[in-house]
Amino acid sequence: MVEAQTASSTPAPTPVSPISGGPGRPRFTEKASRSRRAYEGSIRLLCLACASFTVLVVFGILGVLTREAISFFQSPLVDVKEFFTGTEWTPTFANPKFGILPLINGTLMITVGAALLALPLGLLCAIYLSEYASPRKRAIFKPLLELLAGIPTVVYGYFALFYITPGIRMVLPQTEVFNALAGAIVVGIMILPLVASLSEDALSSVPRELREGAYGLGSTKREVTLKIVVPAGLSAVAASFIIAISRAVGETMAVTLASGQTPKMTVDPLVSIQTMTAFIVQISKGDTPAGSIGYLSIFAVGVTLFITTFLLNIIAARIVRRYRLVYQ
Repeated sequence: MVEAQTASSTPAPTPVSPISGGPGRPRFTEKASRSRRAYEGSIRLLCLACASFTVLVVFGILGVLTREAISFFQSPLVDVKEFFTGTEWTPTFANPKFGILPLINGTLMITVGAALLALPLGLLCAIYLSEYASPRKRAIFKPLLELLAGIPTVVYGYFALFYITPGIRMVLPQTEVFNALAGAIVVGIMILPLVASLSEDALSSVPRELREGAYGLGSTKREVTLKIVVPAGLSAVAASFIIAISRAVGETMAVTLASGQTPKMTVDPLVSIQTMTAFIVQISKGDTPAGSIGYLSIFAVGVTLFITTFLLNIIAARIVRRYRLVYQ
Protein backbone atom coordinates (compact mmCIF):
# COMPACT_ATOMS: atom_id res chain seq x y z
CA MET A 1 0.00 0.00 0.00
CA VAL A 2 2.82 2.38 0.89
CA GLU A 3 4.68 1.47 -2.27
CA ALA A 4 1.59 2.24 -4.38
CA GLN A 5 1.19 5.67 -2.78
CA THR A 6 4.86 6.45 -3.29
CA ALA A 7 4.73 5.48 -6.92
CA SER A 8 1.61 7.54 -7.55
CA SER A 9 3.16 10.68 -6.01
CA THR A 10 6.24 10.56 -8.24
CA PRO A 11 5.80 12.91 -11.27
CA ALA A 12 5.87 11.28 -14.65
CA PRO A 13 8.95 12.04 -16.76
CA THR A 14 8.51 14.66 -19.48
CA PRO A 15 8.62 13.07 -22.95
CA VAL A 16 11.39 14.27 -25.19
CA SER A 17 10.45 14.91 -28.77
CA PRO A 18 12.80 13.50 -31.38
CA ILE A 19 13.01 16.93 -33.05
CA SER A 20 13.82 18.88 -29.86
CA GLY A 21 16.97 19.19 -27.84
CA GLY A 22 15.23 18.84 -24.49
CA PRO A 23 11.97 19.58 -22.63
CA GLY A 24 10.44 22.73 -24.16
CA ARG A 25 13.65 23.70 -25.94
CA PRO A 26 13.88 23.39 -29.76
CA ARG A 27 17.08 21.93 -31.07
CA PHE A 28 17.85 24.79 -33.49
CA THR A 29 16.80 27.78 -31.33
CA GLU A 30 20.24 29.42 -31.11
CA LYS A 31 20.99 28.94 -34.78
CA ALA A 32 17.61 30.38 -35.82
CA SER A 33 18.08 33.30 -33.43
CA ARG A 34 21.50 34.14 -34.89
CA SER A 35 20.09 33.93 -38.42
CA ARG A 36 17.18 36.19 -37.49
CA ARG A 37 19.47 38.75 -35.88
CA ALA A 38 21.72 38.77 -38.93
CA TYR A 39 18.72 39.23 -41.22
CA GLU A 40 17.31 42.10 -39.15
CA GLY A 41 20.75 43.69 -38.99
CA SER A 42 21.09 43.59 -42.77
CA ILE A 43 17.65 45.19 -43.18
CA ARG A 44 18.62 47.90 -40.71
CA LEU A 45 21.84 48.60 -42.59
CA LEU A 46 19.96 48.72 -45.91
CA CYS A 47 17.46 51.25 -44.55
CA LEU A 48 20.30 53.30 -43.07
CA ALA A 49 22.12 53.27 -46.40
CA CYS A 50 19.01 54.48 -48.24
CA ALA A 51 18.39 57.25 -45.71
CA SER A 52 22.06 58.27 -45.82
CA PHE A 53 21.99 58.33 -49.62
CA THR A 54 19.09 60.79 -49.68
CA VAL A 55 20.83 63.01 -47.16
CA LEU A 56 24.06 62.92 -49.19
CA VAL A 57 22.17 63.83 -52.35
CA VAL A 58 20.62 66.85 -50.63
CA PHE A 59 23.99 68.02 -49.30
CA GLY A 60 25.59 67.37 -52.69
CA ILE A 61 23.03 69.53 -54.47
CA LEU A 62 23.35 72.23 -51.82
CA GLY A 63 27.14 72.09 -52.06
CA VAL A 64 27.16 72.52 -55.84
CA LEU A 65 24.67 75.39 -55.69
CA THR A 66 26.56 77.12 -52.89
CA ARG A 67 29.97 76.78 -54.56
CA GLU A 68 28.83 78.20 -57.88
CA ALA A 69 26.72 80.89 -56.20
CA ILE A 70 29.79 82.06 -54.25
CA SER A 71 31.67 82.33 -57.53
CA PHE A 72 28.81 84.43 -58.88
CA PHE A 73 28.80 86.85 -55.95
CA GLN A 74 32.61 87.14 -56.06
CA SER A 75 32.43 88.54 -59.58
CA PRO A 76 33.23 92.28 -59.82
CA LEU A 77 30.13 92.72 -61.97
CA VAL A 78 27.81 91.65 -59.14
CA ASP A 79 26.71 93.78 -56.22
CA VAL A 80 25.07 91.77 -53.45
CA LYS A 81 22.83 94.67 -52.45
CA GLU A 82 21.72 95.15 -56.05
CA PHE A 83 21.00 91.44 -56.36
CA PHE A 84 18.39 91.53 -53.58
CA THR A 85 16.99 95.03 -54.22
CA GLY A 86 17.47 95.70 -57.93
CA THR A 87 14.54 95.79 -60.33
CA GLU A 88 16.40 94.95 -63.55
CA TRP A 89 17.44 91.43 -64.50
CA THR A 90 19.53 91.27 -67.68
CA PRO A 91 22.44 88.90 -66.94
CA THR A 92 23.17 88.08 -70.59
CA PHE A 93 23.22 91.65 -71.92
CA ALA A 94 26.35 93.63 -72.75
CA ASN A 95 25.71 95.76 -69.66
CA PRO A 96 24.32 93.11 -67.27
CA LYS A 97 22.01 93.94 -64.39
CA PHE A 98 21.47 91.49 -61.54
CA GLY A 99 18.37 92.53 -59.64
CA ILE A 100 16.42 89.38 -58.81
CA LEU A 101 13.22 91.15 -57.75
CA PRO A 102 11.57 90.80 -61.21
CA LEU A 103 12.02 87.02 -61.05
CA ILE A 104 10.69 86.89 -57.50
CA ASN A 105 7.77 89.08 -58.56
CA GLY A 106 6.90 86.73 -61.43
CA THR A 107 7.18 83.68 -59.17
CA LEU A 108 4.89 85.29 -56.60
CA MET A 109 2.31 86.21 -59.24
CA ILE A 110 2.14 82.61 -60.48
CA THR A 111 2.13 81.16 -56.96
CA VAL A 112 -0.53 83.49 -55.55
CA GLY A 113 -2.76 83.08 -58.60
CA ALA A 114 -2.44 79.31 -58.52
CA ALA A 115 -3.14 79.23 -54.78
CA LEU A 116 -6.28 81.38 -55.16
CA LEU A 117 -7.59 78.82 -57.65
CA ALA A 118 -6.39 75.51 -56.23
CA LEU A 119 -6.68 75.89 -52.47
CA PRO A 120 -10.44 76.59 -52.16
CA LEU A 121 -11.36 74.22 -55.00
CA GLY A 122 -9.12 71.50 -53.60
CA LEU A 123 -10.58 71.86 -50.12
CA LEU A 124 -14.14 71.74 -51.49
CA CYS A 125 -13.29 68.62 -53.49
CA ALA A 126 -11.82 67.04 -50.35
CA ILE A 127 -14.93 67.90 -48.32
CA TYR A 128 -17.17 66.36 -50.98
CA LEU A 129 -15.12 63.19 -51.27
CA SER A 130 -14.81 62.79 -47.51
CA GLU A 131 -18.27 63.78 -46.29
CA TYR A 132 -20.80 63.72 -49.11
CA ALA A 133 -19.72 61.26 -51.80
CA SER A 134 -20.83 57.66 -51.61
CA PRO A 135 -18.10 54.98 -51.53
CA ARG A 136 -18.76 54.19 -55.18
CA LYS A 137 -18.49 57.83 -56.27
CA ARG A 138 -15.37 58.29 -54.17
CA ALA A 139 -13.78 55.26 -55.80
CA ILE A 140 -14.46 56.82 -59.22
CA PHE A 141 -13.77 60.53 -58.64
CA LYS A 142 -10.63 60.36 -56.50
CA PRO A 143 -8.54 58.31 -59.00
CA LEU A 144 -9.74 60.54 -61.82
CA LEU A 145 -8.74 63.62 -59.83
CA GLU A 146 -5.34 62.18 -59.00
CA LEU A 147 -4.86 61.33 -62.67
CA LEU A 148 -4.31 65.04 -63.28
CA ALA A 149 -1.08 64.77 -61.29
CA GLY A 150 0.30 62.24 -63.77
CA ILE A 151 0.04 64.47 -66.83
CA PRO A 152 3.46 65.82 -67.92
CA THR A 153 3.98 69.49 -67.15
CA VAL A 154 4.93 70.28 -70.75
CA VAL A 155 1.45 69.10 -71.78
CA TYR A 156 -0.04 71.54 -69.28
CA GLY A 157 2.10 74.29 -70.79
CA TYR A 158 0.84 73.70 -74.31
CA PHE A 159 -2.70 73.37 -72.98
CA ALA A 160 -2.37 76.84 -71.44
CA LEU A 161 -0.81 78.24 -74.61
CA PHE A 162 -3.38 76.88 -77.07
CA TYR A 163 -6.59 76.79 -74.99
CA ILE A 164 -6.43 78.87 -71.81
CA THR A 165 -4.79 81.94 -73.36
CA PRO A 166 -7.21 82.08 -76.36
CA GLY A 167 -10.10 81.80 -73.91
CA ILE A 168 -8.74 84.70 -71.87
CA ARG A 169 -8.20 86.81 -75.00
CA MET A 170 -11.81 86.30 -76.01
CA VAL A 171 -12.82 88.11 -72.81
CA LEU A 172 -9.80 90.43 -72.48
CA PRO A 173 -8.42 91.14 -75.99
CA GLN A 174 -5.47 93.13 -74.63
CA THR A 175 -3.99 89.97 -73.12
CA GLU A 176 -0.56 89.09 -74.48
CA VAL A 177 0.16 85.68 -75.98
CA PHE A 178 2.37 84.86 -73.01
CA ASN A 179 0.82 86.09 -69.77
CA ALA A 180 0.90 85.47 -66.04
CA LEU A 181 -2.82 84.72 -65.77
CA ALA A 182 -2.65 81.67 -68.03
CA GLY A 183 0.38 80.41 -66.13
CA ALA A 184 -1.37 80.85 -62.78
CA ILE A 185 -4.49 79.03 -64.00
CA VAL A 186 -2.60 76.06 -65.40
CA VAL A 187 -0.39 75.75 -62.30
CA GLY A 188 -3.53 75.93 -60.15
CA ILE A 189 -4.96 73.01 -62.14
CA MET A 190 -1.71 71.13 -61.65
CA ILE A 191 -1.61 71.46 -57.85
CA LEU A 192 -5.36 70.92 -57.42
CA PRO A 193 -5.04 67.10 -57.15
CA LEU A 194 -2.32 67.50 -54.50
CA VAL A 195 -4.51 69.74 -52.33
CA ALA A 196 -7.61 67.61 -52.80
CA SER A 197 -5.92 64.27 -52.16
CA LEU A 198 -3.96 65.30 -49.06
CA SER A 199 -6.89 67.23 -47.60
CA GLU A 200 -9.27 64.33 -48.23
CA ASP A 201 -6.92 61.96 -46.41
CA ALA A 202 -6.76 64.40 -43.50
CA LEU A 203 -10.54 64.78 -43.25
CA SER A 204 -11.16 61.04 -43.61
CA SER A 205 -8.81 60.35 -40.71
CA VAL A 206 -11.03 62.30 -38.28
CA PRO A 207 -12.65 59.70 -35.97
CA ARG A 208 -16.20 58.72 -36.74
CA GLU A 209 -17.12 59.21 -33.09
CA LEU A 210 -16.75 62.99 -33.41
CA ARG A 211 -19.23 63.06 -36.27
CA GLU A 212 -21.70 60.80 -34.48
CA GLY A 213 -21.45 62.86 -31.30
CA ALA A 214 -22.26 66.03 -33.23
CA TYR A 215 -25.18 64.35 -34.98
CA GLY A 216 -26.43 63.17 -31.60
CA LEU A 217 -26.54 66.79 -30.45
CA GLY A 218 -28.73 67.70 -33.42
CA SER A 219 -26.13 69.16 -35.77
CA THR A 220 -26.75 69.21 -39.48
CA LYS A 221 -24.42 67.78 -42.12
CA ARG A 222 -23.07 71.23 -42.92
CA GLU A 223 -22.46 72.05 -39.27
CA VAL A 224 -20.67 68.76 -38.67
CA THR A 225 -18.48 69.30 -41.71
CA LEU A 226 -17.56 72.95 -41.09
CA LYS A 227 -17.46 72.99 -37.27
CA ILE A 228 -16.18 69.50 -36.44
CA VAL A 229 -14.44 67.74 -39.31
CA VAL A 230 -12.58 70.63 -40.95
CA PRO A 231 -11.24 72.11 -37.67
CA ALA A 232 -10.18 68.63 -36.52
CA GLY A 233 -8.13 68.07 -39.66
CA LEU A 234 -7.00 71.68 -40.06
CA SER A 235 -3.32 71.05 -39.34
CA ALA A 236 -2.94 68.47 -42.10
CA VAL A 237 -5.05 70.58 -44.45
CA ALA A 238 -2.83 73.62 -43.83
CA ALA A 239 0.25 71.49 -44.40
CA SER A 240 -1.18 70.29 -47.72
CA PHE A 241 -1.72 73.93 -48.70
CA ILE A 242 1.91 74.81 -48.04
CA ILE A 243 3.19 71.73 -49.85
CA ALA A 244 1.05 72.65 -52.86
CA ILE A 245 2.39 76.20 -52.76
CA SER A 246 5.93 74.82 -52.72
CA ARG A 247 5.02 72.79 -55.79
CA ALA A 248 3.76 75.94 -57.50
CA VAL A 249 6.93 77.84 -56.65
CA GLY A 250 9.08 75.16 -58.26
CA GLU A 251 6.99 74.62 -61.41
CA THR A 252 9.06 75.02 -64.56
CA MET A 253 7.90 73.92 -68.01
CA ALA A 254 4.24 74.89 -67.79
CA VAL A 255 5.14 78.38 -66.58
CA THR A 256 7.88 78.76 -69.19
CA LEU A 257 5.49 77.95 -72.03
CA ALA A 258 2.48 79.85 -70.70
CA SER A 259 3.93 82.97 -69.06
CA GLY A 260 6.92 83.76 -71.23
CA GLN A 261 10.48 84.84 -70.48
CA THR A 262 10.23 88.57 -69.87
CA PRO A 263 11.42 89.56 -66.37
CA LYS A 264 9.65 92.70 -65.26
CA MET A 265 8.25 94.32 -62.14
CA THR A 266 4.50 94.38 -62.70
CA VAL A 267 1.24 93.33 -61.11
CA ASP A 268 -0.63 93.10 -64.41
CA PRO A 269 -1.50 89.41 -64.95
CA LEU A 270 -2.19 89.96 -68.65
CA VAL A 271 1.44 90.62 -69.64
CA SER A 272 4.44 88.36 -70.03
CA ILE A 273 6.60 87.72 -66.98
CA GLN A 274 9.39 85.36 -66.00
CA THR A 275 9.78 83.17 -62.93
CA MET A 276 12.97 81.93 -61.32
CA THR A 277 12.52 78.45 -62.75
CA ALA A 278 11.78 79.80 -66.24
CA PHE A 279 15.04 81.77 -66.16
CA ILE A 280 16.97 78.63 -65.22
CA VAL A 281 15.43 76.86 -68.21
CA GLN A 282 16.32 79.77 -70.50
CA ILE A 283 20.00 79.77 -69.51
CA SER A 284 20.26 75.97 -69.44
CA LYS A 285 19.45 75.66 -73.15
CA GLY A 286 23.16 75.85 -73.95
CA ASP A 287 23.36 79.28 -75.58
CA THR A 288 25.25 80.78 -72.62
CA PRO A 289 28.94 79.77 -72.29
CA ALA A 290 29.73 77.68 -69.22
CA GLY A 291 31.61 79.64 -66.58
CA SER A 292 30.35 83.03 -67.74
CA ILE A 293 28.58 85.40 -65.39
CA GLY A 294 25.25 84.63 -67.05
CA TYR A 295 25.84 80.93 -66.53
CA LEU A 296 26.76 81.40 -62.88
CA SER A 297 23.65 83.47 -62.31
CA ILE A 298 21.44 80.37 -62.57
CA PHE A 299 23.11 79.00 -59.44
CA ALA A 300 22.38 82.18 -57.50
CA VAL A 301 18.76 81.94 -58.61
CA GLY A 302 18.77 78.24 -57.75
CA VAL A 303 19.97 78.95 -54.21
CA THR A 304 17.21 81.54 -53.80
CA LEU A 305 14.62 79.04 -55.04
CA PHE A 306 16.02 76.30 -52.80
CA ILE A 307 15.86 78.52 -49.71
CA THR A 308 12.28 79.53 -50.55
CA THR A 309 10.98 75.99 -50.88
CA PHE A 310 13.01 74.85 -47.87
CA LEU A 311 11.46 77.52 -45.67
CA LEU A 312 7.98 76.58 -46.89
CA ASN A 313 8.59 72.94 -46.00
CA ILE A 314 9.83 73.92 -42.53
CA ILE A 315 6.68 75.99 -42.01
CA ALA A 316 4.52 73.04 -43.06
CA ALA A 317 6.32 70.70 -40.65
CA ARG A 318 5.94 73.12 -37.76
CA ILE A 319 2.25 73.62 -38.46
CA VAL A 320 1.69 69.87 -38.38
CA ARG A 321 3.61 69.46 -35.11
CA ARG A 322 2.02 72.46 -33.40
CA TYR A 323 -1.62 71.93 -34.29
CA ARG A 324 -1.79 68.19 -34.84
CA LEU A 325 -4.58 66.43 -32.94
CA VAL A 326 -3.82 62.89 -31.80
CA TYR A 327 -6.85 60.66 -31.36
CA GLN A 328 -6.90 57.62 -29.15
